[in-house]
Amino acid sequence: MRSIKRLDAVAVLLTLILTGCASPSGSPATIRVLVYNIHAGKDAKGVDNLAKVAAIVSDTRADIVLLQEVDIGTARSGKVDQMAQLRRLTGYFGAFGKTLDYQGGDYGIAVLSRWPITADTLIHLPVEPPQHRSGVSYEPRGALLVRIDAPGRPLRVINTHVDASREDFYRLQEAKTLLSISMGLQDGTGDHGGAETVMGGDLNSEPESAVIALFGAAGWRDSFRECGKGDGLSYPANVPVKRIDYLMITGATRCMAASVLNTEASDHRPVLFEIVRRKAGSSR
Repeated sequence: MRSIKRLDAVAVLLTLILTGCASPSGSPATIRVLVYNIHAGKDAKGVDNLAKVAAIVSDTRADIVLLQEVDIGTARSGKVDQMAQLRRLTGYFGAFGKTLDYQGGDYGIAVLSRWPITADTLIHLPVEPPQHRSGVSYEPRGALLVRIDAPGRPLRVINTHVDASREDFYRLQEAKTLLSISMGLQDGTGDHGGAETVMGGDLNSEPESAVIALFGAAGWRDSFRECGKGDGLSYPANVPVKRIDYLMITGATRCMAASVLNTEASDHRPVLFEIVRRKAGSSR
């Protein structure tokens, strides 16, 4: 597994800008993206269930998977390297970003991809006052940026898991950092680099929240609102009452279908999106 460097936002942008450009392709293709908080590989009742998570990834034929609450070597997960297990069970490429030292191991976010991952960088999302682990809500948060060698031309993906506390205080700070990163990618390498960017994960925010409004004001669109089927409620898995798992798109990228899967393999239900990228060289 490639080691992840912890860099500030400016260094991250430089890293991704220097990864190079891919040659364009002629026509758009549908990409299936699964967004899934896997609850450390435990089902809605807290029973180890990582194999079922891998089966869901395979059964949905997802091309790219944004995972949150992934453990490597923690006590609660039986010291299992969940990233290695998921890669073995699915056959996908993978990248992991640690956001927290937890129970003798690593806790964080991950991306699985059918196609090679050519760059990955973890960004910490700073907040004031700083967060420290306390109970289940307050902990350092991060975003994992990956560059995927998708057919035709690369795709950049931002996967994140933001604060879960009751108020938006920390989430708004984290969202502003995410937007700063995404704007840098678009301004510095977006269309000129031949790579679009999508962003998603567990945003712990409902559609009417100030956090989602902030994304909208910056030009990001809520994929489920654009093309979703049903109410989109994904949490908790047994009787979902909240829509907090998202895929955000921008520009000419379009969502063609989105649905929540009815499963209790985690305490969240996974959300499956089908998106279509713009034609290479097109500005619309």
